[in-house]
Amino acid sequence: MNNARRDLTEGSIVRNIWHLALPMMIGNVLQNAFSIVDMIFVGRLGPSAIAAVGMSGVVLGFLFVVIIGIYTGTVALVARFIGAKNPSEAENVAMQSLFLGGFCYAAIAIIGYPVAPFILHILGGSEEVVQQGVPYIRIMFLGSFAMIFSVVLGSVLRAAGDAITPLKILTVATVLNIGLDPLLIFGWGAFPRLGVAGSALATVIARGLGAALLLWIFLRGNGVIHLKIAHARIDFPLMGRIIRIGVFASIQGILRNISGVILTRLVAVYGTYAVAAYMIGMRLQMIVMMSAFGLASAVATLVGQNLGAHKPERAARTAWITVGVGFAIMTALGIFYIVFSRSIIGVFNKDPEVLRIGVQYLRICAGAVGFIGLSIILGRALSGAGDTVSPMVITAIALLGIRLALSLLFSWKLGLTGIWLGITASTIIQGLMVGVWFHTGRWKLTRV
Repeated sequence: MNNARRDLTEGSIVRNIWHLALPMMIGNVLQNAFSIVDMIFVGRLGPSAIAAVGMSGVVLGFLFVVIIGIYTGTVALVARFIGAKNPSEAENVAMQSLFLGGFCYAAIAIIGYPVAPFILHILGGSEEVVQQGVPYIRIMFLGSFAMIFSVVLGSVLRAAGDAITPLKILTVATVLNIGLDPLLIFGWGAFPRLGVAGSALATVIARGLGAALLLWIFLRGNGVIHLKIAHARIDFPLMGRIIRIGVFASIQGILRNISGVILTRLVAVYGTYAVAAYMIGMRLQMIVMMSAFGLASAVATLVGQNLGAHKPERAARTAWITVGVGFAIMTALGIFYIVFSRSIIGVFNKDPEVLRIGVQYLRICAGAVGFIGLSIILGRALSGAGDTVSPMVITAIALLGIRLALSLLFSWKLGLTGIWLGITASTIIQGLMVGVWFHTGRWKLTRV
């Protein structure tokens, strides 16, 4: 292992936050820049294509649930071992995470491929939406190894304090993805016209390249973490520790997706235009959330390393400083969305009905995005400490209890407006609940 790295358990907390967070935030912006460009290209195919990709995204959320579990367990353990100055154990965690990723990919590909049409029908997709969405989902499931391995390897580097290398790889993959999108969606030149399925194929190819480059960096031996194929062996006890930490993060992701599926089904009652507008709004919300995810990923590493170095109070200060920064950034972006909502929605689709519903969604929901940042950042801080149970319980209460109940109740009287109000109210409540729990400090005693 290369020891030429910054010690994140010493020095300025603010500098350490930005040392990790800035590359992660740039990476998230790049990733979402692709997401936006992808939606713009798909949007040229019509509202049904947008709805197909959006509904498929809800289904694929269950794939990311698996990735989140491995990611969370990996970050918590690698950060602890790096903070405790035990690099060999950090490298072993990386190897076991790759094994886990391989096992999960096999299960996802085998189960996901045949059930794709069934799930889209359950979500309420029209025949046209299902017809376009099924090839998209199947390609993504079959190519999920690329996403799993790239996320796992990138998370190992970030947890060890190297956020620059994953950013470089992500930049290459994103540029390739954007370049392939129009070629495969519209069939430019000698490329076949694949429509919505072309978007999925472009993603798999680009992510596959990214995963290959990351693996090469790990194997060549001059990175922060070095993996040796000759030393590869399955360590079931350590794999069990990764799973024990990550499983509750996965359950939390499942709860989010269940809530998302139910909400999508509720919105689908109002027609394809409503679903298209909702999916555009969700993509825009994800852009704002990327700044919080960058800060949250940084704070997970910092909390884990500081706890590994036996500095719990420094870990707590780091988390609260990061929350203040994140809340301010996301609130400012939310205000921008409210002010320019019509122009922003119009970039994706100019259909009058999609535009009307999308503007309404942004103007109601964007005002609460600061609280999304609060819950994401402190939730990841808890996960970095190894406490994944508390965020899971709070998510269950806020999303499956409060969000669905309020959205259903309000929609009886106010229609789609009621659903947007239910989402906004539950967002604020969830942020406050996570903040109160983190303030108790019980997470400092978590053993990993």
